[in-house]
Amino acid sequence: MTVFERQTGKRVGMLTPSSNTVLEPYTSAMFAPFGDAASAHFGRFRVVEISMSDASQGQFTDAPILEAARSLAEAKVDLIAWNGTSASWLGLEKDRALCAMIEAETGIKATSTSLAYDHLFRGMGLKSLGLVTPYLTEVQDLIVAQYASQGIAVSADARLEEKVNHAFGTYSADQIAGMIREVAKSKPQAISILCTNFRGAPQAAALEAETGIPILDSVSVTAAHCMREMGLDPARVNNWGSVFQLFSDLHYPSQQREKQ
Repeated sequence: MTVFERQTGKRVGMLTPSSNTVLEPYTSAMFAPFGDAASAHFGRFRVVEISMSDASQGQFTDAPILEAARSLAEAKVDLIAWNGTSASWLGLEKDRALCAMIEAETGIKATSTSLAYDHLFRGMGLKSLGLVTPYLTEVQDLIVAQYASQGIAVSADARLEEKVNHAFGTYSADQIAGMIREVAKSKPQAISILCTNFRGAPQAAALEAETGIPILDSVSVTAAHCMREMGLDPARVNNWGSVFQLFSDLHYPSQQREKQ
């Protein structure tokens, strides 16, 4: 390809909480095996706290998210993803409605972390889940209730009682690994690291080998789902745990993956 030819790689636009420092470098590393064939691009809107306060919940109103989506659309992306977990406590209908609005505003297909999890959970026939987050109990209890309404029992959970979004990304990998080992004792079908600003993804493969349980990190789940939505094969991504093979094996209607 000469410098004068157009680049035709797939592009995903990620809507990112403003105080998140984890998902951008991790997501870019996950897309690296595709080279010029695929890339991730990011737009931010203000999110600084996760709690059930009015101020915190007001961060997830539609207007700022739609403005960020319109800006991402100017990069001619093939897909827009809300890379955040708020629908895990607000309900999946929140993200379904948001994605419909993004598609209406931009003409670009939209998805989210919570919708990616839902697709994976359904594909796995998931009934029991271990849950690891940095969140407050008031948030975590709502997440557990949302999963119960979907027929998924949280067999054990761990949380840090933290509400400052930027602080989520400052907790060490060793601390997160300890939380995973604790919930693994309940022998769930899978363990979710539910937060896109939490440093769980790089150690997922090692912890899966140690516990024998799939580790479903939010950043990884979002990236793998977006790859499939764009017709890419997540199985090309190595060293980030089984999530990428799990998504490679999932059924996506009327879609063929890239040829290896």
